[in-house]
Parts: sequence; structure tokens; C-alpha cells
Amino acid sequence: MAESPLSALATSAPSAWAGSSQSKLLTTSDSCKRRAVAKRPLPSYTQRLLRQLRLKLSTASHRPEALDLAVVICTYNGERRLPQVLDCLLAQLGTEHLAWEVIVVDNNSTDGTAQVVKTYQQQWPQDVPLRYAFEPRQGAGYARQHAIEIARSPLVGFLDDDNHPALGWVVAAHRFGQAHPQAGAFGSRIRGDFEIPPPPNFDRIGAMLALTERGSEPLIYDPQQKILPPAAGLVVRRQAWLASVPEQLTLADAIGFRAAGEDLEVVLYMQRHGWEVWYNPAMRMQHQIPASRFERDYLLRLFRGIGLSRHHTRMLSVARWLGPLMTLLYMANDLRKIVRHLVRYRGEAIADTVAACELTLYVYSLLSPFYLARRRQRQRYGAQSGDVPC
Repeated sequence: MAESPLSALATSAPSAWAGSSQSKLLTTSDSCKRRAVAKRPLPSYTQRLLRQLRLKLSTASHRPEALDLAVVICTYNGERRLPQVLDCLLAQLGTEHLAWEVIVVDNNSTDGTAQVVKTYQQQWPQDVPLRYAFEPRQGAGYARQHAIEIARSPLVGFLDDDNHPALGWVVAAHRFGQAHPQAGAFGSRIRGDFEIPPPPNFDRIGAMLALTERGSEPLIYDPQQKILPPAAGLVVRRQAWLASVPEQLTLADAIGFRAAGEDLEVVLYMQRHGWEVWYNPAMRMQHQIPASRFERDYLLRLFRGIGLSRHHTRMLSVARWLGPLMTLLYMANDLRKIVRHLVRYRGEAIADTVAACELTLYVYSLLSPFYLARRRQRQRYGAQSGDVPC
């Protein structure tokens, strides 16, 4: 059989070429081996030693970047709810290589919250510090600000005392923060754990109860869409918060029976300063929602507060010189929504709980500019007279 041209070329190649090729192959092989050795993870014993060293250094120097991640639980009278959240954090998987801590911020509780933390500290693993902090100013915004001030890591994750993170939440949070250095904040994939079945059509208002389901792929929040993640399950970059968020938030104090919009205010400040805001579906968690959250009175008060806070959060993404014009446009749009809602649902707009919540949101969004202007006036008057504004 005739010899093929390729075989002839191979057999007739000079020996010098063969030696050079073999040398290159050996060099390439050695390089691959070195890279493989470099990528090989450190032994678990070495990882533990390094983590313990970093923890000791963080305690000694109080450097905010000493650890990888701080998980903050903001709680008010969470004596009964807090243990379940702490148990979820105790069970986290894949954190052997991380130096992280847990901080419970007690937001002026009057129950046994402090004792719960003290009991857990006695049995808590030493390589994951469990810290307790007390914030006397009422409001989740104040509690989160306190946490940012005392955290010892570049990434700070926030959980409420009714949030139950999945077993890989901590690792997923750290990985995403490392992979997206321009992300100032990124939210979790949050599903409800309902004590009783929610009312019909609850999916229309579920986002207002911090439920977030935006698919299985990460996505960036477009500033033009006016949609942002809630504070529950939110991880923020401490640098972004300190560089973007004012020490005193406009919406930190209660509007009605509770604070409203202060979480969106924080994220909007970051977004306005050029930081990216993301949705990370790998950070999965359950939001425990008791039956009391579905009571009509509670929901209507919640939506009233959200509506009254809306003018401020809307204006944060608007140039100041456009403020008056955009205020009028937003008010006209709110009025349009009210009319459309009443025409569409008629009597159900009041009788149906979900429809009534939507109508309440539209009405109080329309009233929001007047409410906030009067609120600022009261606060200014209180400051001038020496009284503490409520």
C-alpha cells in the first residue's frame, strides 16, 4: 500500500524537530502540573488555621476588611423567632474556607432576645463569632446602619428574624460578591412559608411582603424599571454603603405603625452613585409569614405606609431640577391608576382584600408628596424648638 503524504512527512521529519517538539511538550506538561498544584485547595486543617488566624487578627485590629462576610440579623422582640434563624446559620454548608461572623442587632427589644443570643453564644462554634449589638433607636434602618458601622467584612448580608436561609446561602452570597465587584447590593430568591394559605390573587401583592421570584438566572436591576430587591436577604458591599448612603435616612422613622421604604432608599442611593444592583437566585431563603400578616387591617396599614413613602423613593432616581415636573407626572399617573382600578374592579376594589391593598397603595402614593412635606415641616419645627421629632 502506498505511503500517505502525511505519514511520509512524519517519518521524514528531522530529528532536531522531534527533539524540540518533545522538549516543548515536556515544558507544557510541567507547566500544567504546576498550575494544577497551584489550584489544588489547601488541606482542611490548613484552611482552619488560616481562618482562625484571620479571626484573631480581626479582633485585634478591628479592620473592617479582615473577614469575608458578616451576616446580620435585625430583630425586634424576636425571642421566639430568632432561634430558627440561628439554627439555619449553624447548619450552613461549604463555609470551611470562609472567615465570617454573625451579628444580632437587637432593635430595642423588650423581651428575652438578649438572653437567647447569650444562650447560643455558649454553644456557638468559636471559628464563627456570634456577636450581640443593641440599637435603641426604633426602626430597621437604624439597626442596619449600626450593623454597617461595626461589621468587620467588605460584604454584609441582612436577614430579618423571620428569614430562613438555605444551607448554601452564605457560600452563595460570598461567591457572588467576589464574582461581581461592581455590585453594591444583591438580593435573594425569596419564597413564602405560609402559616395559612394566602388570599386569592396574592401573587399581585406578594412583592410587598418581601417575596422575590425572578427566575433561576442572575439578573441586574435596570434603574429605568423602578424595581429593586427588599432588604430581607439583601447583601450589600460595605464600601458602597459608606460611600453612597447618608447617615440619617429620610425614611428611617416610622410612617404610621412601622418604617416603610427605608430599604429601597438605601439601595436607590447606591444605584444613584453608580453601583450595580443584582438578583442572585443561588441565595435561596424562606420568608416565614404568620397568619396575622394576612389580616386585612395589617395589610391595609402596610400598604398605606408604603404608599406614603413613595414620593421620596421616586425622587431619588430623578434629577433635582426635574423634581417638580416629575411630581406632577407621578401624581397624574397615580390618579389614572385609581380611576382604572375602580372601573375595573368596581365593588371588589373595596371588598376584596388584594384589590383594596392595591387601591390603598395608589391613593396614598398620590398623597405622598403632601404627607412628606408636612412631615419635614414637623421635624424642622421640632428641631428648632429642641424637641425630639417623632
